[in-house]
Amino acid sequence: MSKRVRPYGSWGSAIDAGEVASAAKRLSQPRLDRGAVYWLEGRPADGGRQAVVRYDAGQLGDVTPSDVNVRTLVHEYGGGDYQVGRGRMFFVSFADQRIYVSQGGRLAPLSTAAGSRYADFAITPDDRWLLAVEERERAGREAENRLVGFPLPAQGVPDQPAEPVVIAAGHDFYAAPCVAPAGDRIAFVAWDHPNMPWDATRLYVQAWGAGGSAGESRCVAGEGEGEAIQQPAFSPAGVITCVSDRSGWWNLQQLRGGEWRPLCPRSAEFGGPPWVFAGSSYAFVDEGQILCAYGVGGRQSLATLDVESGCLEDWALPFTGFGGLRVGDGRACFIGSAPDRPASVVVLDVSERRHQEVAVGSSLELGVEVLSQPEKIEFTSADGRSAYAWLHVPTNPAFAAPPGERPPLLVKSHGGPTASASPALDLRIQYWVSRGIAVVDVDYGGSTGYGRAYRELLDGEWGIVDVEDCVHAALHLGEVGRVDPGRLAISGGSAGGYTTLCALTFHDVFHAGASHYGIGDLEALVRDTHKFESRYTDKLVGPYPEMKARYVERSPIHFPDRLSCPVIFFQGLDDKIVPPNQAEAMVDALAKRALPHAYVPFEGEQHGFRRAENIRTALEGELYFYSHIFGFDVDVRPQGVEIVG
Repeated sequence: MSKRVRPYGSWGSAIDAGEVASAAKRLSQPRLDRGAVYWLEGRPADGGRQAVVRYDAGQLGDVTPSDVNVRTLVHEYGGGDYQVGRGRMFFVSFADQRIYVSQGGRLAPLSTAAGSRYADFAITPDDRWLLAVEERERAGREAENRLVGFPLPAQGVPDQPAEPVVIAAGHDFYAAPCVAPAGDRIAFVAWDHPNMPWDATRLYVQAWGAGGSAGESRCVAGEGEGEAIQQPAFSPAGVITCVSDRSGWWNLQQLRGGEWRPLCPRSAEFGGPPWVFAGSSYAFVDEGQILCAYGVGGRQSLATLDVESGCLEDWALPFTGFGGLRVGDGRACFIGSAPDRPASVVVLDVSERRHQEVAVGSSLELGVEVLSQPEKIEFTSADGRSAYAWLHVPTNPAFAAPPGERPPLLVKSHGGPTASASPALDLRIQYWVSRGIAVVDVDYGGSTGYGRAYRELLDGEWGIVDVEDCVHAALHLGEVGRVDPGRLAISGGSAGGYTTLCALTFHDVFHAGASHYGIGDLEALVRDTHKFESRYTDKLVGPYPEMKARYVERSPIHFPDRLSCPVIFFQGLDDKIVPPNQAEAMVDALAKRALPHAYVPFEGEQHGFRRAENIRTALEGELYFYSHIFGFDVDVRPQGVEIVG
């Protein structure tokens, strides 16, 4: 079949924004219990509500009530929203942030409604305690974080809510409680301002008994700066294990004879940045074997690690991403992702090495010929340093561009900024490339996945290094003839929105941009943001207010005269991380200069959009905006998107 010839950007596409928004479920936190597989499923078509789903012997269904949204707000980003063990389930309801217990059709609250939030649960082997991270509000003061425990009935649900018992307090943050198989010890991670959990953390071990804590906690790793420890776990024999970046890479370590021993030293990441609770990239098969995910730059492998020899044996699986890895009773489960398939809940028979996908994140069926496969590129950025990105070239089996035309380019700056780009299938990216717009997803300096030294390129340089790398990615692709250098756009959310606004303000390279809940004023960010990130900029920019001048000079809001190209803003009105006043101030600045712009606020949305109708508006609105600026025709005219100027 001959292709229709139409300009880049104006191709028709089978990937509809409404279908992308409503068909893409967010799958996370898989669990195994008594032969069943559980996971958390976020549903844009249901207002973004999250439900716990169970698959057992071919039967699939929700196990949380239809009117409950399972979501914790600890650190605002949450994670670790539920836990299961021996037929009993614990979860947090978004509505009141209380812990609820469910078993045998009965449901009851475990925690009181006293203004506290909970996350990251661990159940003791005797079923008598639930450990949790608590974040409780204090009037006129910063919230307090503690590690707490709730006493439980041996089975069933409690007769009445309980007050938590404090296990550890005094540090600014706690995470990752775990219990030794014998029930005699617990371990957890803690850290303090101004560190983030990927900067410097401490690992504690504490004696435990049937009545709770049985001694003082003891720091066993991370007493100095410069070591980020995560994911503590006990082996079946009770040997404490963790992921540490003391070598410069997040590698597995075990404490034996009072000394930490690297299990598989190599220049690869066996963990990622713990933005949310309950991440898991390894699990014990038995005392001598660990199933683990590792990789560099966003592409992972699943392997069996021999604990004694340190040898890795890769598994031949059709996935390049393995999230939330768990092992139990000869099986494993994880969220699998790849460039050519949507994310799915995967169950793995460890002995026979067979896998089964029991749930798929997207109901939108697309052939491989429709999808653009990501291409890893390395390019030279400022000062001759190397930077990395995933390039997606326009792909559509029904359309071709006129001879000699090169596609517009959309540069994606990921959030975090300590996050990373991924080659996993993202229908939002496919939405662009199927219409004839190239996308480059940049792993700028500061991104995770390339070791600690690459991550630390952003220390003191936020708004500089990340922006330079995004700028040079666009310039590189224009210079080698892969995109049209006269039609360059940049887009990002949250910290990526800050990178976007800095690129548009302080560089004259891009011709349009989109900020999704992005940061325009660093001082306002320090004043307004939540506890978890309230000192993040100390390392990224410098201590405040001592370095106030640097905050001002790197805040786009102070330089409206230098912002000389059109921008569209998308903003959740309930965002506590980057409040709406940030976007509104930038919109006012553009309006005063009569530059084309649009502001699209969303009622009821927080940091990141969860409702299908808003995800659709954001996608279509950005496409419509670029078509207006770059002069190509599109078949969308989203409601609520009004271009001014």
